[in-house]
Amino acid sequence: MRICERPVWMQNHDTHRFPIVVTLLTILCFRGAQAGEVLVAAASDLNFAIREIIAEFEAKTGHSVKLSLGSSGNFYSEIVNGAPFDVFLSADLAYVRHLQEAGLVEPHAVFTYAVGRLVIWIPKGSPVDVGELGIKTLLHPSVKKIALANPRHAPYGQAAIAVLQHFKVYDDVKGRLVYGENISQATQFVESGAADAGIIALSLALSPPMRQAGRYWEIPLDVYPRMEQGAVILKRARPSEDFEAVRMFYEWIKGDGGRAVFKRYGFFLPLNPYHVKETS
Repeated sequence: MRICERPVWMQNHDTHRFPIVVTLLTILCFRGAQAGEVLVAAASDLNFAIREIIAEFEAKTGHSVKLSLGSSGNFYSEIVNGAPFDVFLSADLAYVRHLQEAGLVEPHAVFTYAVGRLVIWIPKGSPVDVGELGIKTLLHPSVKKIALANPRHAPYGQAAIAVLQHFKVYDDVKGRLVYGENISQATQFVESGAADAGIIALSLALSPPMRQAGRYWEIPLDVYPRMEQGAVILKRARPSEDFEAVRMFYEWIKGDGGRAVFKRYGFFLPLNPYHVKETS
């Protein structure tokens, strides 16, 4: 598995303004792809879960996966402008539905793979008892900066703003908010000490490094929009042997192995890909 990192200048701008450059860079990143490769764009809340899924898939099938992580909104813009991905795992089902409406996906290839959850995370060295204070953690005098994903294009950032507004603390903390390009970068901010608390994905809080480095309080599900996360196979002119690998990876995500990994990282699992119900 190879992960393609994005240049810093791209992370700090709206990628829809640079469609040609974005597409060329993506093509260069994946240049030289061989038969049996799958090009995957995944929301950054999947950082740890998707790596485990890919490792198992590659070991069992012999196919290879090229992974790119980022914000769902930016990936959506890139795909609309021709970025050559095979599979897109979005943190917001709406993005893949929009691609479907635009005729950019394979028939019958959209499904809901998980429902995301939010937490407030603080490092172990913090004097705050996040379990006791809950949302009031963000009002503690020791919390000078609060990290979250950029709500302009990251679904987890949009949900975090909804949380702050629901609890009527947004006006109190808005001057202390620091935005990561995506939820993974927001997590890095608080883990590294660049922020004192973060509103991050439960899937990242449950990763081994984050469990060792801090503690969290899970935000009630009824105070922010339901975060249905969708996957899709994108239309591309691909050799038949490559498309077979794409189809196999898509089915792997939907199968027992993929679902077990998602569940381990705190996602609710859909019982039906088109009518989501929760299983804990």
